[in-house]
Amino acid sequence: MIRPFLLLFVLLFASIGGAQAAEPQVAWPQGWVVEPLPAEASTSAPPGTQRQRASKSDSAGNAVMVMELTTTPVEPDHQVNLQGVLLEMRKSIQKDFFQGGYQSVCTKIHTAMLGGVTALETTCTITQNGRHVLSQALVAALNEGKAYVLSYAGQAQVFVESQDEIQSVRNSLKL
Repeated sequence: MIRPFLLLFVLLFASIGGAQAAEPQVAWPQGWVVEPLPAEASTSAPPGTQRQRASKSDSAGNAVMVMELTTTPVEPDHQVNLQGVLLEMRKSIQKDFFQGGYQSVCTKIHTAMLGGVTALETTCTITQNGRHVLSQALVAALNEGKAYVLSYAGQAQVFVESQDEIQSVRNSLKL
């Protein structure tokens, strides 16, 4: 559900620095499973890209909520159009869900906070046959030569019930 958008994110930052980025600090919620991810999860990921992911499971062990933070270094002379990047990511989400037989409506991109840094955010409501089944949010920020995207998605009810945990992660981030 989330992977195609993250690949799009790293590809949209065309001028990427080669130095390894220090991994941001994330305080994942208690009970969430932190999944090990390689620093560069695919051959198309730019050098220095860092990914961290945690998931929340139901009593049967099925993932019902996933949060992922991607960090990409940006060349000092590269100007990032953060709103343009987020628009492309949102379009990709909507296209992917549509191809899977879902409909989606996303909020207008608006200013938000991520780890004490001004960010841009959009949230998509995904429905099937008129029933709200999933929600996904994208929050993107730039700070000290790095671009960050926190993406989180989950079953509709779990998404709502997890808002305190999500806000705790967003507030605790050290970017």
